[in-house]
Amino acid sequence: MSTTSDPVVSDTERDHTDPVPADATSAVPRADVWPLVRRLHFYAGVFVAPLLVLAALTGLAYAFTPQLDALVYGNELRAERVAGPRLPLADQVRAATAAHPEGSVATVIPPADKEATTQVVLSVPELGEKQRTVYVDPYTGQVRGALTTGSGATPLATWLEELHGSLHLGTAGRLYSETAASWLWVIVGGGLLMWLGRRRHYRGRGPARRALWPDRSAKGVRRTRGRHAVAGVWLAVVLLFLSATGLTWSDHAGARFDVVQSGLRATAPELDTARPGAAPAPGGGHAHRGGAGASGTADPAAGADQVLATARGAGLSGPVEISAPADAESVWSVAQVDNRWPVHRDKIAVDASTGQVTARVNWADTPWLAKLSSLGIQFHMGRLFGLPNQILLASTALGLLWIVFWGYRMWWQRRPTRADRRAPAGRPPARGTWRRLPRTVLFLGVPAVVLVGWAVPLLGITLLAFLLVDAAARGLVRRVR
Repeated sequence: MSTTSDPVVSDTERDHTDPVPADATSAVPRADVWPLVRRLHFYAGVFVAPLLVLAALTGLAYAFTPQLDALVYGNELRAERVAGPRLPLADQVRAATAAHPEGSVATVIPPADKEATTQVVLSVPELGEKQRTVYVDPYTGQVRGALTTGSGATPLATWLEELHGSLHLGTAGRLYSETAASWLWVIVGGGLLMWLGRRRHYRGRGPARRALWPDRSAKGVRRTRGRHAVAGVWLAVVLLFLSATGLTWSDHAGARFDVVQSGLRATAPELDTARPGAAPAPGGGHAHRGGAGASGTADPAAGADQVLATARGAGLSGPVEISAPADAESVWSVAQVDNRWPVHRDKIAVDASTGQVTARVNWADTPWLAKLSSLGIQFHMGRLFGLPNQILLASTALGLLWIVFWGYRMWWQRRPTRADRRAPAGRPPARGTWRRLPRTVLFLGVPAVVLVGWAVPLLGITLLAFLLVDAAARGLVRRVR
């Protein structure tokens, strides 16, 4: 590479100093906004990209959990031989509790298809928040195995979920994923503003095509920038959705979301599982997995078939989960868990002694914000509509890895290469861009940033830390000069 008149260097220097064309800035008060957007996008990309790489790699593995489960736990999850009618559900539960008497029945999950086993989830005190799931062949009643599970997930699925969410580092590790989700929408939004604003300069020459497809005739840093930006445009909607759903699921931003959701009275209604005529249980008598064994019931399996038949008669089709009564003052509950589109998520409470439905919560009556949150999390986990959901997530993860690669390559290509100005990477955008912002933007922008910092705490904290470090670095440079 030449060290005196490299065309990449001239492109680089113009890239950071030339203003965005006038056509691209007509939608904002002044062109002074764009240097700030460019600087924010640059630094967020440089420092947050490693976290995004971790999230993409771990998410890529987690997206295909069902296939991995089938490979690792095929003996537990699949019946040995599909033949004849299925045994009564009560007999299968009795087989599970006979093989593992150490726990009380919490949930029974009938087979979702003809080859699947029945899952009997037991509450075991020494397992804490985890459970023991016993897998029973529905045709023979043979116990195929037992696994320690978390919220119904296999050990492998639980391990991959914790890897994606916290890198197995506990509370400290969860900061990585929440920080990545907090900044992802900022990075994507800033990139879209710069790229689409730049494309408006090509009015009359196919701006839409130029925005959605890189210019093959471009060379050097311009080619890399085109690939980086166009990939971001194609994946923007999914990336923004993943950012939003990840935040609603996180520790700090998720707590803020719960406050807002509660304030708007948009939480999902709870199912009342109190037995008719019984005194309300502490906490409202709603369904929880205390286990039938804890209530002193002589036969925790009794009534399971009646409950399932009642649920089917009440219109709960597809995959369901049957929860045993928490105590003697509660009844059974049945919840649809069909993640195929359109989803079915109705819930009913059933008195097994009478076969009557005592309470019902319909998915159609759930507030839209609660629906969106629930469906968003299912999409984030790759469960919403099966294999297409998994493929979309995998494609997005791979695309994000390429975006990060091209971003770092672009930074490297922009480095000065002349003999008297060599550097290992390109120059960052100039400091102090916020001082040139129009007063209107500052007047509206500062409160907006404060509000966003409250709603997304890790974004606010890391942004404040960056501003402090940046100010300290500026002061140090001035002293040296």
